[in-house]
Amino acid sequence: MDPIIDIRALNHWFGEGSARKQAIFDISLMLERGSFTVLMGPSGSGKTTLLTLIGCLRAVQNGSLRLLGHELHGAEEKALVAMRQRLGFIFQAHNLHESLTARQNVMMGALVHRGVSDQTADDAACHLLGLVGLADRIEYLPAKLSGGQKQRVAVARALVGNPDLLLADEPTAALDKDSAAEAIDLMRRIGKARGMSTLLVTHDNRILDRADRILTLEDGRIVGDERRDVRS
Repeated sequence: MDPIIDIRALNHWFGEGSARKQAIFDISLMLERGSFTVLMGPSGSGKTTLLTLIGCLRAVQNGSLRLLGHELHGAEEKALVAMRQRLGFIFQAHNLHESLTARQNVMMGALVHRGVSDQTADDAACHLLGLVGLADRIEYLPAKLSGGQKQRVAVARALVGNPDLLLADEPTAALDKDSAAEAIDLMRRIGKARGMSTLLVTHDNRILDRADRILTLEDGRIVGDERRDVRS
């Protein structure tokens, strides 16, 4: 089976002229389908830049980045939009709409896919919120939820479209130890059940024992690659 991500000699710069600065240096990397991979590294190492390139949120400038079998270098915006619809995103700040209930927030994750009816989105949202342990909180506004509960809503929203790949940027940074472990276990358990791959950027050493693979990025370069045997 083809890898879900296949990167060859990837480079990326920010700025123009004398202000141009390289952020990613000659990265080559393959991630297997169904894997749970953690990307570590200090602030400014290029982790989020690499994540946004993989997530079709930035244009690939140099090198090759194949996602789900499709080359992103030179891809048109229409193709990038179609690829983004096959991905799930989770961010540190939850990014929940404060005026919408947990159910409505998760529904929005389903309705971005063309052809999905309101009823189908509603059913999927209720199902996912049940899976993450929030069946009794589906009509709560974010202000009435704890930090851990908000992140579980964010997990449900990211998974409601049944993505092939989940991209998470510091999803546990604002959570206590127990809530962080709970959020990661949810991503891993549901992802393994669905055959979904996960790439998670973090500084959080507390979650490393959940990873199948740990990549370390420093100054825009991969400097560490550890594979682990983790029981589901």
